[in-house]
Amino acid sequence: MTSATAIAIGLAAVSTTATSVAYLREHDAAAKLPPLSLKHPVRAARLLLTNRPWLTAFVLETTGFSLYAAALGLASLALVQTIAAGGIGVLAYVTARVTGRGLGRRELAGVLLSVLGLLTLGVSLAAGAEEGGQGDLVWILVWLGASGGVALLVLLLRGVGPTRAVASGVAGGLFFSIGDISTKIATEGGPRILFMVSLVLGYLLGTLLLQVGYQSGEALTVAGIATLLTNALPIAAGTVVLDEPVPSGAYGALRVLAFGAVTAGGFFLARPRTT
Repeated sequence: MTSATAIAIGLAAVSTTATSVAYLREHDAAAKLPPLSLKHPVRAARLLLTNRPWLTAFVLETTGFSLYAAALGLASLALVQTIAAGGIGVLAYVTARVTGRGLGRRELAGVLLSVLGLLTLGVSLAAGAEEGGQGDLVWILVWLGASGGVALLVLLLRGVGPTRAVASGVAGGLFFSIGDISTKIATEGGPRILFMVSLVLGYLLGTLLLQVGYQSGEALTVAGIATLLTNALPIAAGTVVLDEPVPSGAYGALRVLAFGAVTAGGFFLARPRTT
């Protein structure tokens, strides 16, 4: 392991911890605000930015993102996202400690499956965590466009109550994944610095959607789903469109198993507790 990779792992670990704590604090603040609506984004932004507890949490989240961006400049997207994806475990632990309420069986199963999948994915990356190429610009744009299209479709089909919270988490995670992938591409410099546009849009929309979801669902449900998508999709994108190497043999099988476990974990977390 090179010194740059070791530093990237440390930065990613601190980043995901800061972001997970920020998510929980944002949830508590957003839940006390008047209803937020995507139809009135300026009003929603004003309510959030003038609320000191929420703004403090957002500054913490921004700090986490800065560390994440620094890690991406030192290591592959897949490796950094794998470390960052451990945030679901941090989020679950902090949620249980802060609220004083233990995790239900379904939530615990979701977290354990997710963490198991991410650990397995980390093992598989031992055979393929190189930087890879820059990827074809056309396919990168197709990937980002498809992610945004699916997010918009989810928003159009969302209902109310818990369903609304889950949909907001899914759409928010999709937009965050756009921001994460764009961050990696923008760090390559040159003309690709223009991906700062999709970076900003992805993070802004993702952040707003999480706040909307927080008002009708719990932090672990909304941010948990978003965290899984935010990390699983960029990891897949690293292989599919950024030409990061795919391991063969047993390591390849572990990667498939990892994605299956993460998906199953997301399914359990997507079903909000009824008590």
